[in-house]
Amino acid sequence: MSDNSAAILSNNLIYSAMVFYTLAFFAHAVEVAWSVKTPAKSVKKTKLDFSRTDRIGRLASAFMVLGFLLLLPGDIFRGVSANRVPWGNMYEFSITGALAFSAAYLIALKKYKLRWLGLPVSLSVLLTLGTAVTLLYRPSAPLMPALKSPWLVIHVSAAIISGGVFLLANCIAATYLILDRYEQKGLRPVWAEKLPSLETLDNLSYRLVALVFPLWTFSVIAGAIWAEAAWGRYWGWDPKETWAFITWVAYAAYLHARVTIGWRGRKAAWLCLLAGSTFLFNYIYINVWGTGRHTYSGL
Repeated sequence: MSDNSAAILSNNLIYSAMVFYTLAFFAHAVEVAWSVKTPAKSVKKTKLDFSRTDRIGRLASAFMVLGFLLLLPGDIFRGVSANRVPWGNMYEFSITGALAFSAAYLIALKKYKLRWLGLPVSLSVLLTLGTAVTLLYRPSAPLMPALKSPWLVIHVSAAIISGGVFLLANCIAATYLILDRYEQKGLRPVWAEKLPSLETLDNLSYRLVALVFPLWTFSVIAGAIWAEAAWGRYWGWDPKETWAFITWVAYAAYLHARVTIGWRGRKAAWLCLLAGSTFLFNYIYINVWGTGRHTYSGL
């Protein structure tokens, strides 16, 4: 297969994946809306009959899986078209980040009842891919000299996986805060009938961060080792290096607050969102408008 053919195939697969993520989004939206509007006559008024929406909910999950299965080879063929790993610019990092976010959700879905997260996850993936193909797209090209290193695979893959899990934890923390606001008023909204308890949401967000924090630590260390090999210094307080470290400190503070001083609930959720915002700032602002050695966005 020629490089041009691989690039065209990658583009087609990514657009096809977007179609299925769109179908997943609308199916999840219908599931939520219909559940809210269709109370069961045979049960108490405070509950809903979700049996009528279970089929479309399962269909939405199937669409999410199909979107992932198309996005995965789309990402792979992007690398084939450039004869390297597909992480050389902002477009490639975005499609791989969307893939990692989807994978984190689907893996967690097998163990936990997280289908209620399908609506924000599918929307987030669509926004990421839409931005990538419209604003960030760049034709396949060789790596710039500074990126030609085995550390590209080690460092960037660890960062992408960490980012996908961090963002999933942030979605759960945000859900906690929204639901907690209702329950403070003595209410549990109808659309929240399927949601786990506040305690379950709190613990799940913590477990995801605790699971992936060592990988993020490794990513920061690997980046420093790569910097020494490429530029002759381990750390230079480059904007991207600095914000990667700020993200590490923020998530370390979150874990420390949970383990040592027993932060739970709202305080922990807000701290988790704060840590996640530093990651997103680094990913969006520093990559696109930042200056320094880590200017690989291709824009």
